[in-house]
Amino acid sequence: MTSKFGKGFVVNLILLAKHLGLPPDKAFFGAADHLDEMVLPEKFRGTGVEAALEHLRKAVIWHQAGSMDKEDCATAVSAMYQLAIEIDHELGIRDADVGSYD
Repeated sequence: MTSKFGKGFVVNLILLAKHLGLPPDKAFFGAADHLDEMVLPEKFRGTGVEAALEHLRKAVIWHQAGSMDKEDCATAVSAMYQLAIEIDHELGIRDADVGSYD
């Protein structure tokens, strides 16, 4: 059966990133749906990736629409960056960095 909001790990990260790229007042509508069938690969269990993913989940799920949109979006984006760095670290890229361009 086809997933409605995406199933997997990287697929769901990309779909979630699309939400976080929207203006803060629109970023969270439907974003949590992409966490429903997100699957953490077994190789990342017990690593910084799992911890960073949990932080991202909380940042997205705990957001209350219309309240602190800008601040919560910045927190979620930062959590997404940290998750990306942790994934790169686990893949052997020790000097991963999101850069400073905003």
